[in-house]
Amino acid sequence: MMMTTRLMQPLMCKQKLPLLHIPSSGGIDLQILQRRPEKGKVVVVLGATGAGKSRLSIDLATRFTAEVVNSDKMQVYQGMDIVTNKITEEERNHVPHHLLGVIEPTKNFTATNFCSMASRTINSISGRGNLPVIAGGSNSFIEALVDDCRFKTMYDVMFLWVDVAMPVLHAFVSERVDRMVEQGMIEEARKMFDPKNADYSRGLRKAIGVGEFHRYFRAEPTANADTRARLLGEAIDAVKINTCQLACRQLEKIQRLRNVKGWKLHRVDATEVFRRRASGVAGDDAEELWENLVAEPSATIVTRFLHDFGPLIYADVTSIRPAVMGRAMVAATH
Repeated sequence: MMMTTRLMQPLMCKQKLPLLHIPSSGGIDLQILQRRPEKGKVVVVLGATGAGKSRLSIDLATRFTAEVVNSDKMQVYQGMDIVTNKITEEERNHVPHHLLGVIEPTKNFTATNFCSMASRTINSISGRGNLPVIAGGSNSFIEALVDDCRFKTMYDVMFLWVDVAMPVLHAFVSERVDRMVEQGMIEEARKMFDPKNADYSRGLRKAIGVGEFHRYFRAEPTANADTRARLLGEAIDAVKINTCQLACRQLEKIQRLRNVKGWKLHRVDATEVFRRRASGVAGDDAEELWENLVAEPSATIVTRFLHDFGPLIYADVTSIRPAVMGRAMVAATH
């Protein structure tokens, strides 16, 4: 069902309520939908690299009238789509994406730059009556935006944290690097190689998967086959190690945002989905598991947030089954 819209104050963006996602359990009191938010609404999807942030953002965008704003500091650059693991056109499922591949590779892109561009983008999305969904692993960018005073006055923010147990995520990340190599990661990284410049501290050259291949590329023209194979193996292993270390740092930052800064995060545990995939569970079964444990509970939480169904439940979202959440929403209306 579509919701009617109303103009917000002059300094506020126009934002209509997205299509209401009704859980499979049903049972929502429609009278509660007469309420309107005083601020615009923004959903932020957090998580370590590889945890499924992009996928969840797409799932939400297909349930609600939403557009995705990228907050990954490497994916904002043009090029290196495999190295930076950008979401493909097919994976986007026709959902509009912003701040993805828009910055020249040699330029530095700071948190200040992100806040400026993201704010304008979010205002534009809200002005079209759509829901902005921010997704990406650069938590420092998200923190800078959320802490911005003007942003605070204009938007209410809800946080979804897609979490995966680190040992399980590390195994997945290692396999993902192998797939990236098969897809052409080394050829992409070679384009950034400069034998006279080993500075990997600026622009897109900071991305994991670029500097790790420097020694291999330098030795490649003159080294024998055994040496090349060894250096290549070491480079790929370094990419895996550095990616896993990045995931650990991201998790530490998320925990700091929750425990020190007091951000109210809805944790969605996707560990079992990844574990079952690794054990060879059939594709359809794995998809159903993701739907039941991650997508549907997250959509229920977003529905509560968008339509003010009583106090939000800040807990392990996946421990609350959709049917239970549906009953909780009904109870919140009485």
